[in-house]
Amino acid sequence: MKELIIIAKNQVGSLATVAEALGAVGVNIEAISCYGFAEKAFFRVLTADSSSATKALSKIPEVKVQESDILVMKMLNRPGELGKITRKLANRGVNLESLYIVSRKNDYTEVAFKPTSFDMDKAREVLGIKE
Repeated sequence: MKELIIIAKNQVGSLATVAEALGAVGVNIEAISCYGFAEKAFFRVLTADSSSATKALSKIPEVKVQESDILVMKMLNRPGELGKITRKLANRGVNLESLYIVSRKNDYTEVAFKPTSFDMDKAREVLGIKE
């Protein structure tokens, strides 16, 4: 799965501009994480159509878009599960850039992991995710 990292100016309406641009081309946001730091706003977006999203977002002035691979896995929805999984990754030296919940259904939670690019294969192995 692909993650879009969108960097915009940290100002009122930046998220609205991004969301409107995606909606205008029929791209549904499946998961999103947003935060501001100093003058920049950062949005991490998962969508089923990353190419249309990237094309639409590239038309917005002062917005930069990066596309990268991400790992999504289901884990049991109970206390301590995230700790177990991230400890396994840490013990193997996998560095994570980001992590967020994609969805929650009944007893399971889908979690998106973004390891550094040079830790991707090791993370796949530790998490048992096939390409």
